[in-house]
Amino acid sequence: MRASDAERERIAELLREAVAEGRLDMDEFDQRLETAYKARTHGELEPLVQDLPAPGSAVAPVGSSAPASLGGSAADWPARIGGPATSTGGFALWGGFNRKGRWTVARKFTAFAMWGGGEIDLRDAHFEDRETVIRCFTIMGGIHVTAPPELNVEVRGIGIMGGFGEGSSEDGEIAPDSPRVRITGFALMGGVGVERKRTKAERRRLKEAKEAELEARRRHELEGPDDGGSGEGRKKL
Repeated sequence: MRASDAERERIAELLREAVAEGRLDMDEFDQRLETAYKARTHGELEPLVQDLPAPGSAVAPVGSSAPASLGGSAADWPARIGGPATSTGGFALWGGFNRKGRWTVARKFTAFAMWGGGEIDLRDAHFEDRETVIRCFTIMGGIHVTAPPELNVEVRGIGIMGGFGEGSSEDGEIAPDSPRVRITGFALMGGVGVERKRTKAERRRLKEAKEAELEARRRHELEGPDDGGSGEGRKKL
């Protein structure tokens, strides 16, 4: 079966996700992407993604009319759910606390900050349970929560002479297999902020993947369409 432009683009998207997740290095990504844009048939496209499942789901068949399910988080969510918690809470009084990097969030995590601050980073965290409640309480202090864009986060809190809510957010679709995190509590003359943001490493991988994709497209356009094509989807990509 001849491959269409839409099918080549779907494979390119899967490759971009794979390099963002660290499944491919940049050399492998560049080689596979160039092959994808030159591919004439499904048989040439399929091997490029056979070992690269989309996050949270199986790769859709190349010939399927339904788009592949994609996610952008550098996370294999099922592998990050389960196991004993490494922290059940954080406390700051005239000081600060932080939970970041590789750690396991308890199913009920309580944070308190008075005349101080706390940082809770969920981007590389694991979770004891699929349902997680993070309770944040501040009195003349602040707590900042950072989550990846694909994590299912619900914010419910009260601000009294202060603020409790979501701030800036990077684009990203909620992954269907991610944990569900509810952030509750109150802020009295202080603040609790929730930000959706990718890690620097993931943003760098996405940037490099985009640059490699543009270079592959440029080379493909310079070479022009194959003479042996059927005419289907042969417009410049």
